[in-house]
Amino acid sequence: MPDTSTISLLLLAGGLGSRFGGTKQLATVGPGGSAILDHSIREAAAVGVSRVVVVGRTDLDEDIQRHLVAQHGEDLNLVMVHQDTFGPTRVRPWGTGHAVVSARAALDGPVVVLNADDHYGPTGIARIVRSLSGDESTIPSATMLGFQLGRTLPETGTVSRGVCTRDRTGRLISLVETHGIGRYGDAIRATNPVGELSPESLVSMNIWALPMAAINRLAEQWTAFHRRHADSPTAEFLLPEALDEQRVEGRLTIEVVDTDEDWIGITNREDLEVARAAFAAKIAGTQDESEGAR
Repeated sequence: MPDTSTISLLLLAGGLGSRFGGTKQLATVGPGGSAILDHSIREAAAVGVSRVVVVGRTDLDEDIQRHLVAQHGEDLNLVMVHQDTFGPTRVRPWGTGHAVVSARAALDGPVVVLNADDHYGPTGIARIVRSLSGDESTIPSATMLGFQLGRTLPETGTVSRGVCTRDRTGRLISLVETHGIGRYGDAIRATNPVGELSPESLVSMNIWALPMAAINRLAEQWTAFHRRHADSPTAEFLLPEALDEQRVEGRLTIEVVDTDEDWIGITNREDLEVARAAFAAKIAGTQDESEGAR
């Protein structure tokens, strides 16, 4: 396990929640009013990562801080960052890559980046933290947690996923943002690019271990992106695409760590009850294991 004292947990919580119809970042999924981000904070703390940086919005600041203090106490090592005040303002957030860049001034070491409204399994954060090291090399190294596509899909509706391939050494060699992925009977299909996908397809769910060198390069990429898309109301600077661009440039290697965990996330309102049921099942399973060990 690396020295975790310099690692920050970077939670991306600046989304509008338009499809959900509310503040999905704080939606209750577990006991005591806990939201998904609370489980992530506790799982990070369990492996020694106690510094929490939350990228939110100014209109959510008080609600998020009040919630986190209620869940974790006044001693939580918390830094709040406002994505909507970084760079040009726009109704729609500029994307996950922009969210990370907006937090750069609050970071002074490696980070574990993840979406605040996604849960990556009880071992997800631990697996990604173990991949971090203090080794210096010519080309900085990042890590992505690789999920099996079939473990990340809702029962209804469609989603976007970064479909990945890797080489024999476990390094990422391609990442294709794929949209309109859904279940159609026994098949999984996508609309852009069009095609059928295997449930075992490797996908990114936006949980990364990143060195500061990658974040500094993201800042340069964001500047170039905004120069091209300054007048667009919808263009998004996406973290997976930007990191893959660094890989193609030869500025970053990306190791892929496997997980057999199920992803739990909230996109639409109907996902909330599914998430609550999934957390209840996990908690019940943990309690059964504890009782069995006695």
